[in-house]
Amino acid sequence: MSGGSAVDGVRPVSPPPIATAASTTDPRVGLKAGLTDAGVAARNIRLVSHSPKSNIFEGDGGPRGLTYANSDLAFAGNFVYQGNFSGFQIWDIANPAAPVLRKAVLCATGQGDPSIYGNLLFLSSESTGNRTDCGTGGVADRVSPDRMVGVRIYDITDKANPRKVVDVQTCRGSHTHTLVPDPTDRSIVYVYVAGSAGVRPGEELAGCVDAPIDSANTSRFRVEVIRVPLAHPEEAKIVSYARIFNDLAAAHAHGIAPGDSGAPARAPRANPAGGPPAPRTGPNQCHDITVYPAIGYAAGACGGYGLLLDIRDPVNPKRLQAVGDTNFAFWHSATFNNDGTKLLFTDEWGGGTQPKCRFDDPIDWGGDAIFTLQNGHLTQGAYFKMPAAQSKQENCVAHNGSLVPVPGRDIMVQGWYQGGIDVIDFTDANHPYEIAYFDRGPVDSTKMVTAGYWAGYWYNGHIVASEMARGLDVFELVPSEYLSQNEIDAAKLVHFDTFNPQMQPKVVWPAAFPVVRSYLDQLVRGQGLASSRTSAIAAQLTAAEQASGAARRSALTTLARQLDADVAGARDGARVQAMAAAVRDLANASM
Repeated sequence: MSGGSAVDGVRPVSPPPIATAASTTDPRVGLKAGLTDAGVAARNIRLVSHSPKSNIFEGDGGPRGLTYANSDLAFAGNFVYQGNFSGFQIWDIANPAAPVLRKAVLCATGQGDPSIYGNLLFLSSESTGNRTDCGTGGVADRVSPDRMVGVRIYDITDKANPRKVVDVQTCRGSHTHTLVPDPTDRSIVYVYVAGSAGVRPGEELAGCVDAPIDSANTSRFRVEVIRVPLAHPEEAKIVSYARIFNDLAAAHAHGIAPGDSGAPARAPRANPAGGPPAPRTGPNQCHDITVYPAIGYAAGACGGYGLLLDIRDPVNPKRLQAVGDTNFAFWHSATFNNDGTKLLFTDEWGGGTQPKCRFDDPIDWGGDAIFTLQNGHLTQGAYFKMPAAQSKQENCVAHNGSLVPVPGRDIMVQGWYQGGIDVIDFTDANHPYEIAYFDRGPVDSTKMVTAGYWAGYWYNGHIVASEMARGLDVFELVPSEYLSQNEIDAAKLVHFDTFNPQMQPKVVWPAAFPVVRSYLDQLVRGQGLASSRTSAIAAQLTAAEQASGAARRSALTTLARQLDADVAGARDGARVQAMAAAVRDLANASM
């Protein structure tokens, strides 16, 4: 097959090799420290705006630790809802170059991960010092009616004056939560609650029982399911307890890294009753659950395992498979690809507050594991880890992200705390690679200050990222050898009215020339079709775009038939077939 000529500036290029160790020569290594003036390294991405967090979450001494750290994001319309361990902020990003803070609400949560559904804002609350009145004084008593651990629900119709509607109390609080729409009743949404706090006393919340897995009434080893009537959210209540952890043995984990070899070993757990210790059990909660309602699956990142769940009956999710990996210390979150044939799990080794991207940390610890998904079964592929060595003053490990909606490819943007923002391609589950990055130096060069990107998400043409200590950042991708302007333009055609990262929407691209040209660029880059054909196709597309009405439709219909004939002899026939379908869509839209 011939190949090598450029089409619209796109040339054949092979993905970079998979890293076998963290790089010490990467531009991200050794950046200047500073809260507001840190050094920056960026590739194939541009910072559009930086907005400091509200001063109600700050103090004279700068970052105030996790108590006032920013957390996750949710999106609706032109607004971004940024969680904080002590409340939330509402940003107007109608102008991404100049976000406006519309409201900051102080209300202790313990993590404060947000979700949006209609005019309702849901916030996770887990710290046992959280109060029902949102006060900052904490709760000292073992049993108290003032304690709030569970899910807070706000009415945010008036962005300037959010109104708390109800606190849904749960036995172990809500570290994270996930919204699941009722598949047949649009007036109902469900909330899957992942709580990891200790079990509350039954005297404080009826029904809470701290018991082992063989107890039918235990408040561990389950996921609470809350039913929320959208017209009457004040009636929200728990309607089921999903026992998705039954029969899971304790997972095996790796040892310590070279950089941690001087740390004292954890003392063995005592057995106060004497005799042999109790057998170890598997996970008793999920950290994060990502649902993909369009395909009826959810992925639970549940400490020692990754779980594949059937959620066609959202009140009663069922476990289909549990996967383990000795390279994973803590299964943290998950992302499906758009067609539901791959699943990427993250490993939050070190809990997000430790430096786990040092030069001598194993490259397959604390990163991503990519699985293929076929017929309800997961098969593991390769690992990916942000490849630039970070300092011991930078907390760094894989964290939250979302798909970048480029047709024909599986691309994800992801936060790595003080390891920065990374954009990766995992179209080939056995060969993921980096496309773009943005990184700042540590907050402090002399000590660890927990900071960095909790998450980065694609939303309506931009990447929006939550920086724990510094605020809110907005980025845009720029063309490179691994991503064309056509692919960026096609991604920008995708519009979400609402986006909750743990509730993945099915992306459908409109009929448009950038979508068709994205497939063409991919065929050129990967040499999936002879260069003589890709050049001819490019010329035909230009002529068709310059035409209109019946002439355009005729030209596109002819091109689609020619592409059908190209499939059999193409190196990447599946991509040629996808391009033919996109050309037909465009022809039908040209009537």
